[in-house]
Amino acid sequence: MTTIGIIGAGNIGSQLARLAVRNGHQVVIANSRGPETLTDLVAELGEGARAGTRDEAAAAGEVVIVTTPLAAIETIPVEPLVGKVVIDTNNYYPERDGHIAALDDESTTTAELLQDHLPGAHVVKAFNHIGAADLTGHATPAGTPDRRALVVAGDDAAAKQVVTDLIDAFGFDVVDAGPLAEGWRIQRDTPGYGPRLTAAELRDALAVATR
Repeated sequence: MTTIGIIGAGNIGSQLARLAVRNGHQVVIANSRGPETLTDLVAELGEGARAGTRDEAAAAGEVVIVTTPLAAIETIPVEPLVGKVVIDTNNYYPERDGHIAALDDESTTTAELLQDHLPGAHVVKAFNHIGAADLTGHATPAGTPDRRALVVAGDDAAAKQVVTDLIDAFGFDVVDAGPLAEGWRIQRDTPGYGPRLTAAELRDALAVATR
């Protein structure tokens, strides 16, 4: 059993909380509006979950999921995440996030932006290319024929293994896309972004992705 901190309680954050609790983990979940606004979600999740501030979720989590809009990256606590595995689920939507020059010219990726903000953490890209409802709807046990696969990307092999094991337990096969800088291969408007793909199909999608 692991304590998972979740910073961001929108569609993806809420679904990941459900998967975490379903698989026996403790969850501390936070949003930008305060713990008191998460009463209904925590009641649904049950005894395995509690609401907290962003600092509390960051401090409590052995693994911490950051699933906030890009504009909120600068609000993510830094010190509590030193040495921890941090999962970045983000995608860049200029119409929502405003234009970010380094993403527009593709000199970096969303996960690298988060890693720059959290220099002491081990950031892994994951969960950004699946719809929220599919996180629970498509989860199946290991060995299920045509099991859906999800991508990880990261610069730390041990951190990627932690996230790989978590994703497998949650109900998905895993494809390693390489370092964080390769996370663009699964960003918005790439072949692997969105559809339900097996591990083999997802590898093919990553290989043909273009910037």
